[in-house]
Amino acid sequence: MNPFEMVIGIVLIVMIGNVLKARYKAKHGILEDEDGNERLAQPADTAEAARLREDVRGLKERVQVLERVITDQRQTSDLSLEIEKLRDR
Repeated sequence: MNPFEMVIGIVLIVMIGNVLKARYKAKHGILEDEDGNERLAQPADTAEAARLREDVRGLKERVQVLERVITDQRQTSDLSLEIEKLRDR
């Protein structure tokens, strides 16, 4: 192997290594700042995310109420009173 082929080989190895390193970092959410320090990417907590969390919390509460109403073994009149109590909340 002559010196020119060796230089080309080294350059190719370094380029392939950099591409693999970049793919690994992108896959695992690793960011690099200006100083070269690496850190994990944190998802931004936006107003939309907070609103969606609140919606999910409300839906979970509604499902719990529906489960309680459906699994309750009381008579129909008691069920009607329970539904009215829940509406007044």
